[in-house]
Amino acid sequence: MKHVSVRNLILLSAVVLMGVMAMNIYSARDWRTASRESAGIAPDPATTNEAVLHVYGASAWGWRGWFAIHTWIAAKRTGETAYTVYDVVGWRGHHGQPVLRIARDVPDRYWYGEKPRILKSHEGTGVDELIEAVDKAAGAYPWKSTYRAFPGPNSNTFTAWVASQVPKLELKLPFSAIGSGYAE
Repeated sequence: MKHVSVRNLILLSAVVLMGVMAMNIYSARDWRTASRESAGIAPDPATTNEAVLHVYGASAWGWRGWFAIHTWIAAKRTGETAYTVYDVVGWRGHHGQPVLRIARDVPDRYWYGEKPRILKSHEGTGVDELIEAVDKAAGAYPWKSTYRAFPGPNSNTFTAWVASQVPKLELKLPFSAIGSGYAE
């Protein structure tokens, strides 16, 4: 009887977990309408003269966000009035584009409804040189057109790879940055 009870408990747990996942997948949330606005974290480039380099992370979209984050890098050199964002997104590859994008953009956007947090911040004197090193490393990223959610390469692989090329970034990604160990 005890063996049957354990088996039933495992089966019940699996059914409950699948139900919770299904509710999340089929909820009213839609990635197309989820917020991509600024979270108001990054210093305003119009009023901030100093160099700024931030590494951001936000919970991944949907059920993946229960255990994984998406990471990206944003930088503004001294005197610049806009940020450059360095990020990797898989859907770009499905549309024939490189998955790596380096472009002027909002640095601290919500990641499809999920508020970002700063994982590493460098601001002020000496940061321009750090930004140059990050820019050079990003340009040399070996998987610009390849994306796999697991085991990588993905957005976290990119951020970790840049950090490995630029030790002065002093970045250690959290365990939830799945794919960050792909290039090791």
